[in-house]
Amino acid sequence: MKNIILFLILAIFTQNNYSQKNYTPSQENIKAREWFKNAKFGLFIHWGVYSILGDGEWVMNTQNIAIEEYEKLPSFFNPIDFKADQWVKMAKDAGMKYITITSRHHDGFSMYDSKITDYTIVKKTPYKKDPLKELAIACKKEGIKLFFYYSLLDWHDDNYFPRGKTGTKIPGRKQGEWKKYIAFMKGQLTELLTNYGDIAGIWFDGDWDQRVGDVHSPLTINWHYDEIYTLIHNLQPQCLIGNNRHLAPLKGEDFQMFERDLPGETKTKFGTKASELSDLPREVCGTINGNWGFNLKDRNHKSKKQLIHYLVKAAGYGSNLLLNVGPMPNGKIQPNHIKSLAEIGKWLRKNGATIYHTVQGPIASNELMVSTKKGKKIYLHLLDTKQNQYFIKGFKENIKSITFFSTGKKVDHKKSNNGLFIEVPKKDQNDIDTIIEIELK
Repeated sequence: MKNIILFLILAIFTQNNYSQKNYTPSQENIKAREWFKNAKFGLFIHWGVYSILGDGEWVMNTQNIAIEEYEKLPSFFNPIDFKADQWVKMAKDAGMKYITITSRHHDGFSMYDSKITDYTIVKKTPYKKDPLKELAIACKKEGIKLFFYYSLLDWHDDNYFPRGKTGTKIPGRKQGEWKKYIAFMKGQLTELLTNYGDIAGIWFDGDWDQRVGDVHSPLTINWHYDEIYTLIHNLQPQCLIGNNRHLAPLKGEDFQMFERDLPGETKTKFGTKASELSDLPREVCGTINGNWGFNLKDRNHKSKKQLIHYLVKAAGYGSNLLLNVGPMPNGKIQPNHIKSLAEIGKWLRKNGATIYHTVQGPIASNELMVSTKKGKKIYLHLLDTKQNQYFIKGFKENIKSITFFSTGKKVDHKKSNNGLFIEVPKKDQNDIDTIIEIELK
């Protein structure tokens, strides 16, 4: 009975205290949302002192590295090969419109020149420089927008207390005061939104650490989202807020994110249910290989076809794709990652009109096909080369013409009361994505 009462209290507390009260998006924010919906493709960067160990960004937790042991890592971190302009040019050439980079991950180490903690790349590493400052300058120069990933949870700070579900076996963690931790986060967010120019968005992660069970369980603490979201929107009204909670967005959040799963999919254990989809702009994040942070033994690098299909499917669900790379500790991005991004960029230069500035198409997405729409044009992306005949059940739109996007050649088709039949000869197919342009009357 006590557990039931506690659950009900927490559920009520969650509903009433965890969103930005009376939030109405500003005109700057609405304009930024529209830009975001049209951008379609961004670069995610997970980079921190954890890269030294080559075992991903969760290494402190997975290996239960003690606080005093982990604090030795910054003294080895000297990314002298980091070149912000090269990273930004790589993203731009790949057809990406924005970059989201980790300003602070779960290990609590700040990858920028924070003045309210000594645990930073400037104060604790031989590198002594602020890579986020350099990245902000390079992004502005190239017209690429910049988002900051910010971890809500912290395995290093004593004031992240009560502790959450992760990092519980890390030796050396002590008790602290939650209100001081909230004040610390607000201070850091103020720095990030004051010292780096116009910031396109804040990408929160870690909410799920303070839930009693799975992501749908009530929170055990108050994240003070009302205060935090209000702070962000007051400092930079256009700044978009996203929170990787795997749930329907709260009031005050400006876009809905999906980790690895496409919107409405639940292939992962934490997938966002279809019933929790909102009308906000969407973003799917995924990795170019298997890990977010640099992993020396990661052999799961996705093929050119897989990556392009990932982008196309995201667009078919009305979503952006935020594709992640994990730079090495020297500041370089792995050559095979660079190669893959260049291949996607080459594909987008030919086919970007079917992705950018599109909305979710009227033809339901599945493993065989995906559709996007722009004005009176529907772009049907055929992803399976094993068949040359397709039937689109229930297609009732009035058709002006159907052609192959790449050549303009007419597509043989027949429309009936039941739907649309199209024929795609093998000679007209593309090994990666055969794009059909359906122009409506």
